[in-house]
Amino acid sequence: MNLPWAAIAGGGLIGASAVVLLATLGRVAGISGIAAGAVAAPRGDRGWRWAFLLGLMLAAAAVLSWQAGAGQPPRALLRDALPAWQLIGAGVLVGFGTRLGNGCTSGHGVCGLARGSRRSLVAVLVFMACAMLTTYLVRHGGGLA
Repeated sequence: MNLPWAAIAGGGLIGASAVVLLATLGRVAGISGIAAGAVAAPRGDRGWRWAFLLGLMLAAAAVLSWQAGAGQPPRALLRDALPAWQLIGAGVLVGFGTRLGNGCTSGHGVCGLARGSRRSLVAVLVFMACAMLTTYLVRHGGGLA
């Protein structure tokens, strides 16, 4: 059996960080809200946000370093990357969808579903349907690839 250990570990760490953030600060781990608040929240409420975002970036750097040490250079990890214009367009669309859906996959998918929120369930179903359609169009047609 070939289990995706990196994905399993990543999911566990995301869940653990959401639990720790809720238990220690009483905050939901909605990354889009944390990122927006890092620049727009009152000064006294920015420190924990920047620390959380820095932790996300350091964790990503650690995973890249670990995978590079395991014989996978970082460039090989990105070999299926799309052209820059598609990545930028995707980022803009994700930002628009995050604003439209009043939250992102971490807020709705990780925290909202765990709290039994119907609104989060609808948001996650829409996110997943859009992700499946986009993947199909990029991989199999639609002139996007």
